[in-house]
Amino acid sequence: MEKNEIPLNKQLKLKNNNNPSDILFKSMPNNIKFLNDVTKDSFSTELSQGNSFLVFKSFTEIFYLIYVNEKNSIISLNLLTYKKINEIKNLHNDIIISLRYYQDIIKKRDLIMMISYLDRGLKLWNINNWECLCSIKTIYKAGILLSCFLNNTIENFIITSNYNYKNICGCIKVFDFLGNEKKEINYSNYNIFYIDSYYDDKLKKNFIITGNDGFSISYDFDQNKLYNKYMEKDFSPHLYLIINNNEKITKLIDSSDDGNIRIWNFHSGELLNKIKASSNSIKNICLWNNEYLFIAVKENIKLLKINNGYNEEIKDLIGHYKTVTNIKKFIHPIFGECLISQGGFNDGIKLWVIYK
Repeated sequence: MEKNEIPLNKQLKLKNNNNPSDILFKSMPNNIKFLNDVTKDSFSTELSQGNSFLVFKSFTEIFYLIYVNEKNSIISLNLLTYKKINEIKNLHNDIIISLRYYQDIIKKRDLIMMISYLDRGLKLWNINNWECLCSIKTIYKAGILLSCFLNNTIENFIITSNYNYKNICGCIKVFDFLGNEKKEINYSNYNIFYIDSYYDDKLKKNFIITGNDGFSISYDFDQNKLYNKYMEKDFSPHLYLIINNNEKITKLIDSSDDGNIRIWNFHSGELLNKIKASSNSIKNICLWNNEYLFIAVKENIKLLKINNGYNEEIKDLIGHYKTVTNIKKFIHPIFGECLISQGGFNDGIKLWVIYK
């Protein structure tokens, strides 16, 4: 049994407890512990690196875990039974480095977008029948790096970015779901390490947010112009961004290669808080109910309490033995609020639950 793993008899006790009051929605993660390695017996030990797994509940009521292996195949598991649903091989000619999930409420479809760096291409899939809806090839002269969805009131879009390589400027391109290019946002010579979209309910506006060398940026999507630049005097890459709009002030939280977490006022650009969380690069972060933050540092996951400017390191989650590349929070139908994480190479995808 791995360190901090919950014994089998305790797992069974948890699984048989369906009292909603014990599921602890809006819970405090102080007692979170390693439950199991979800991918230990799931037909592949060679996971792809990067943002290469998704977890969600489909329109068909299946709790999916979907991930990519180094053979460029996509594997889907039932997260309740850990049984393999299917595997589709050779989706790209190169390593698939990113997956994004989109729930099409109007057409009741579960869509997945995947990109491959050297292929410079993107594919959009309907996982309900595994139909490829869109294939966009050779988007950039340099390799495509990241992509995300933007949910508009009338039309939905795919946003892509490339890696600045040999003086080829970074550029953000916008496509519809049929693969037609709609517009281009000229960028800069800075590398783009992260990209996402955010819809502001109060302003009724769509924004694109990016992490770059030394700063983060927000763009007004509708007006196609810079909205804010979030920057100190450092030039460390900003690697991951989260928008927290569940408080009075909309906040942008970013992590950086210098081990700092920065919390900004999204609309004014003011730096609200700076946390020296590690002496190492922080590749991924996950917000938990506004008060806590999980951060991925090397092979560890650290839990921090961030509230009203007060920062406290709560605990280390021990379970990975390779660099943690991805952490996500999701609502499990049995365990309630959970954390799921991916380690490098054959370290696997691991599930963490609140246990008392």
